[in-house]
Amino acid sequence: MSHFQLALLLGMTVALGPLALDAYLPAFPEIARGFGISHSDVGLTLSAYVATLGLAQLVGGPLSDRYGRKGILFGGLAVFALASVMIAQAETLGWMIVWRVVQGIGGAFCAVSVPAIVRDQVGGQDAARLYGLIGLIMFIAPAAAPSIGALMLALGDWHWIFLVLAGYAVFVTLVLQLALFPRLKPRPRAVTPVKTLVTNYLLVLRHKTTMRFIGIQVLCFSAMLLFITHSSFIYQEWFGLSNSAFSMLFAANIALMAVLNVINRPLLKYFSSVVLLRVQIILQFLALVALVSVVVMGGPFWLVAACIIAAIGFQGGIVPNNMANALEFFPHLGGTAAAMLGASQFTLAGAVSALSSAYAGEALLPIVISMTVCSAGAVLLSLGAPKAVAREKAAEAARSPG
Repeated sequence: MSHFQLALLLGMTVALGPLALDAYLPAFPEIARGFGISHSDVGLTLSAYVATLGLAQLVGGPLSDRYGRKGILFGGLAVFALASVMIAQAETLGWMIVWRVVQGIGGAFCAVSVPAIVRDQVGGQDAARLYGLIGLIMFIAPAAAPSIGALMLALGDWHWIFLVLAGYAVFVTLVLQLALFPRLKPRPRAVTPVKTLVTNYLLVLRHKTTMRFIGIQVLCFSAMLLFITHSSFIYQEWFGLSNSAFSMLFAANIALMAVLNVINRPLLKYFSSVVLLRVQIILQFLALVALVSVVVMGGPFWLVAACIIAAIGFQGGIVPNNMANALEFFPHLGGTAAAMLGASQFTLAGAVSALSSAYAGEALLPIVISMTVCSAGAVLLSLGAPKAVAREKAAEAARSPG
């Protein structure tokens, strides 16, 4: 199977995550009115999904290592589809949160399977290129998601958004069954003597370089999730934009992510993924510093939007480079390492998002300051990362007994 075909199929699968996060963002005001709650309370449904998406990966990753990628991935798709249907039937915020948690479990089993499948097939710089190609393909989902949500609102109401998500999960299941798993090369057998779940995770937790990259992922994703959680408030409530204008601005973030992702792939021929990662994290931080400055000075809307688009856009290069480096040291525990990465990323970012919903209030400045603080932490971690993970991996292998 070519890298493009593999990336296309895996990109379709991992697109479930951004679709479940972003498709219902334009419906936040309608959901708030329907349940008789505040706009920020609706954000709790997003935080609940994201936090569960992280915690459940701690179970899904090791299960995929032990029992195979296919069963765990298909089980996740089934749970995701069922929960999506039930969310569409929810009549209170409480029940919506409950089924979003269940949906998060299904999404987690899907999310942890994709990077593990990539690590089964390739490693090193090739893995960074493949993650980049998957990211480029899946950018279609978050770019289109708010527009899909706005279309469903025009045709009916917010319930239809989740019925569409259920249908998409069923479609992906059929495509993977017919086109992906019959063509994958067998996963290498684990040769590690480690047998228990706890000790598998301890291997990852004790690996300082891997945990540094996981920390970077958590902080960069937290900055982005803060924007996603409050994007409807920023654009629709603070600046008073329509559903269609909100969808267009949200898509602009994804468009820049795609552009930077495309630029990143040929650069990997000349620079290590760690160097590219460090540069893009620093540029993201500078964009967020500019955003805070504009908000403090009461700058115009177009300048606020430009800074947000620039900051979020750098995720297009940060994510593939960071994921490749984080998983490089665990070729035979790809599911466990991917689970630790995903669990840390989504759980901690979900907690940050929930805290911001509870304490940020109806103000823009606390939101953008929180994003900048997360980015500053990522800068500090990236400055201490090794310049070449491949060389460090070789040195580590040379130090290992036998």
